[in-house]
Amino acid sequence: MDKTSMTAIFLLIGIFSSVQFADAQVGVCYGRNGDNLPSQQQVINLYKSNGITRMRIYDPDQATLQALKGSNIELILDVPNDNLQSLTDSTTATNWVNTNIKAFSDVKFKYIAVGNEVDPSDSNSQNILPAMQNIQNAINSANLQSQIKVSTAIQTGLVTNSYPPSNGVFTDSASNFIKPIVNFLVQNGAPLLVNVYPYFSYAQNQQSISIQYALFTQQGNNDVGYQNLFDAILDSVYAALEKLGANNLNIVVSESGWPSAGGVAASVDNAGTYYKNLINHVKGGTVKRPNVPIETYLFAMFDEDLKTGDETEKHFGVFNPDQSPKYQLSFN
Repeated sequence: MDKTSMTAIFLLIGIFSSVQFADAQVGVCYGRNGDNLPSQQQVINLYKSNGITRMRIYDPDQATLQALKGSNIELILDVPNDNLQSLTDSTTATNWVNTNIKAFSDVKFKYIAVGNEVDPSDSNSQNILPAMQNIQNAINSANLQSQIKVSTAIQTGLVTNSYPPSNGVFTDSASNFIKPIVNFLVQNGAPLLVNVYPYFSYAQNQQSISIQYALFTQQGNNDVGYQNLFDAILDSVYAALEKLGANNLNIVVSESGWPSAGGVAASVDNAGTYYKNLINHVKGGTVKRPNVPIETYLFAMFDEDLKTGDETEKHFGVFNPDQSPKYQLSFN
């Protein structure tokens, strides 16, 4: 074969590889806070039939873990917030890992999220780092540290001065809370999990944020070089991390979504636009981290009718409880 043909083939291989890598950036969060949802096995089948290769679950539900066996779906497994205190005991943490990780060797665990959006002012926040350390030690003892990374999921409200994004900095209370966690993540080569919701930023600041900027439909950049709110929020967190000296810490977007009902700008049309554009957008990168695909988990698989709080909380599903798609999305 001549060199020209060989070069063409290698270029094609490179193109296909990059497309596969980019397309594989999106997962979907699977919450079960509804009284009308399919069985766990039906849900796993739905992921597989739609080419969804990543999942986040919010507790170690044994039926879900059983259904995930052999599926090749990569998993974020949460430690629920009400379990954090118990896992500050090393023996309890080891038992947790043995029961929920080691017992499911055919499940592709990727991250363990030790707590979700725990506020720094909450007394439970002091339990996160000790629980992470104990879970990490148990993962190390099981020789799984190269496969599974231990982290925690935060909300973007911990960052202030977020416009322009380069000015982003953790609030004083958040900084004291997050700095030792960030040091732990850097030491163990783990990413920080961040829940990113342009919807809430838009809904609370409609006078200064356009719907186009929030939905990825704005034409052209704004005065600080951004075309969409998602990138601006994400880069403000990166800027805050850099101010803590964590310049190379990676972020995984562990939740992002838009409600289809229940509040301002919450419609099927807007939500469908957001999810479709988000899936396409995260194949690339942000202004601060260009050309770096953003591992992102859509929130959520289903509407959850038992959710408390604002009415919008019940309407984030990309599928209906009868398993029909709410939107025409291509996950893979």
